[in-house]
Amino acid sequence: MATMRYVLLKDQHSIAFVEMPATHAYQLSALNLRLHKELDKLTANNVPALPYAIAECDNVELHDTSIAIIAGLEYINGLEKDFATVQEKSYPLISLLTEIRALQAQLEQWYEEYEEEQQS
Repeated sequence: MATMRYVLLKDQHSIAFVEMPATHAYQLSALNLRLHKELDKLTANNVPALPYAIAECDNVELHDTSIAIIAGLEYINGLEKDFATVQEKSYPLISLLTEIRALQAQLEQWYEEYEEEQQS
């Protein structure tokens, strides 16, 4: 069975946990920090709001049904979609999208290999 980690994301109004393979959770945290570092440089009007990665943990037992656990690939797919729609003219957004898409490809491969292991 795969070991999962959870990245705790917080914005002004909510918190959520992103369930990631343990081998990739740190990459989501690092990507989040990098995106926040670069968000202020974007001049487009439609820059997506981005929660802050504030913690990683190995286990989550939720007692509040308003808090979501989001699958890692689902979260990254949404992040890629949000940033792909940004109409940036002044800053090379392609570098941020490249980082998002790199993690997206790694997760797709991880889940594909995981499913193959489960079937054998």
